[in-house]
Amino acid sequence: MSFRCAAASEERSESMAGTASTVRSFLLVEHPGPWGVDALRDARMPDGIGPELRARAAATGTKVLLIRRPAGASRDAEGVRVFAAYAHHAEPWLETTVLGDLAEVHDLDLEALGGGRSPGLSAHPGPVLAVCTHGRHDACCAERGRPVAAGLAELFPEQTWEVSHIGGDRFAGNLLVLPYGFYFGRLDPVTARGVARLLAAGEVDLDHLRGRSGLPMSLQAAEAALRRHVDERRVSAVRLLSREVHDGRTDAVFDVDGRRYAVAVTSSRGPELETLTCRALRQNPVMHHEVHEIRAL
Repeated sequence: MSFRCAAASEERSESMAGTASTVRSFLLVEHPGPWGVDALRDARMPDGIGPELRARAAATGTKVLLIRRPAGASRDAEGVRVFAAYAHHAEPWLETTVLGDLAEVHDLDLEALGGGRSPGLSAHPGPVLAVCTHGRHDACCAERGRPVAAGLAELFPEQTWEVSHIGGDRFAGNLLVLPYGFYFGRLDPVTARGVARLLAAGEVDLDHLRGRSGLPMSLQAAEAALRRHVDERRVSAVRLLSREVHDGRTDAVFDVDGRRYAVAVTSSRGPELETLTCRALRQNPVMHHEVHEIRAL
């Protein structure tokens, strides 16, 4: 078998804490594919829609992803389903609509979305369970992601979608949960259903949590460590109050259900170079986040 980045990451026991993509505003656009290597560049969308979305995403700090139902699943409506999410760590929200055709994405207000304001869609109760299955981007995402998407769709058919590249291929199968911005990794069909059941009960699976995208990576690692330290799994129970960053060290204060905690994290790149994706043409260092202090205030 050729090199697989997910297996290599597991073999070196790489921590997943603090590895979620750092982004708050998401736009998910239904498009069945094929997606190609780079979805917004290569997917067969008419009228220059892909390049336009790519440019508007870069200008507004919005992550635009393509979604589709898992193989064999029925569509919930005629037209093109879109979701707009703002994954603020304290006040996340999710909206949706169905467009008559793909050309109507020109009218979506990405400037508002990028600024954390409603683009004028309808509130959606959520969550959206978006499993990366983008095999042309990385083989691990297809090999590990597609079984996860199929397994989730058996229990949560309305919430489950396949999604284009979300980041962190080496942690496949990867799950993005909106509106919270939670990233979960190294999932199989069984563990993914466990993650989704806990979310339905208002709790977070800490064993597979990569981080919350609305926070910088060092704070993602800090939150994960704090949740473990106090055994706090409720989705909305942990809230960032403040942070200071100096020379690779982050000092943060969190509120946990009315209690305050200080968490110190040091972030650094490891000395070893690793092949981080299946398609990588060069090796890169891995970022490490060491949580070395948690104390009640």
